[in-house]
Amino acid sequence: MLAVRELPDAPLGPGTARVDTCYSGVSLGTELTWYRGTNPAQHRRWDPDLGLFMPAPSVDPYPVTKLGYMSVGVVTASRTPAVWEGQTVAMTYGHRSGHTADPLHERFVVLPDDIDPLLGVFVAHMGPICANGLLHAASELMGSAVRDLGDGVVGREVVVMGAGVVGLLTALFARQHGAADIIVVDSSPQRLDVAVALGFCVVRGGNDGSDAGLTIKQRWAHGRGDRGASVVFQCRGQAAALAAALRCARPQGPVIDLAFYPDGATEVRLGEEFHHNGLTLQSAQIGRVPRGLMGTWDRERLSRATIDLLRAEGDAIRRHIITDVVGFDEAPQLFADVSERRRHVVGAVLTT
Repeated sequence: MLAVRELPDAPLGPGTARVDTCYSGVSLGTELTWYRGTNPAQHRRWDPDLGLFMPAPSVDPYPVTKLGYMSVGVVTASRTPAVWEGQTVAMTYGHRSGHTADPLHERFVVLPDDIDPLLGVFVAHMGPICANGLLHAASELMGSAVRDLGDGVVGREVVVMGAGVVGLLTALFARQHGAADIIVVDSSPQRLDVAVALGFCVVRGGNDGSDAGLTIKQRWAHGRGDRGASVVFQCRGQAAALAAALRCARPQGPVIDLAFYPDGATEVRLGEEFHHNGLTLQSAQIGRVPRGLMGTWDRERLSRATIDLLRAEGDAIRRHIITDVVGFDEAPQLFADVSERRRHVVGAVLTT
């Protein structure tokens, strides 16, 4: 179960700032794994030096005391020159009504005045996750010669697997950066309706028996024996969606994977399209940018790209992607309803 707890404020010491939360975005896919107890970090210990999950007790047992990474707040007191009172900042401190921040050790992005603070929940982390997917696609095509976030999608046919927040933001990034054609694939009619409202072509498929790969291969022909999407962004944390993503890609095409698979991926048949079409499966997580680009691309630059996207598409994102804005005290019911599939939510935001 989820509960709201009262905790004392950390003291405002030298070099710190007090941030009062306005909005805290919910990353439902990830946070529900903690809620349901299916997150692998709850059962095995991650060794960051080895880069391995080890068969050892988790360092994050119940109760989980920090959820979320999409925070927006106003600086109400500051003892650091890094931020000053009255500024609105995007951070990653999670679902808290306030936070004492140390700018030397925590990341923050000052929101421009022309960005709706509600949309700011995407700026520090979620937007950069999606932008990093495009960066990985660019690196697959251009190597270290990447100059623009759209180098991997401009003029190309793109499939986005999944019409949740990650998928829809990724599709918007791809459109902003010049993709020739974009198709969004999902098994949920409600989510496909959101994609249509955002102006995308859609195909139903993923885990309901529909064969999105066949539809995509019939639509896009590049030559004899060369059909499908030039790049696929896999944004849905289900094995069936990954299997469908591999079926959508043209031979030697990259599948850029932004999804998280708490249950593993037993349905992915690597002996089929992955093997026969010589595909590339690239995990694009925000913890790193592609090799060769670390000197020119970082999370700050990806946040700036997110701000540019919000300037261009903010009204549509607010209208169609953020479907639920509820108070902190309503969060336990929200999580219970979504976990039990009593409520359809695309993007949820908690507010104080």
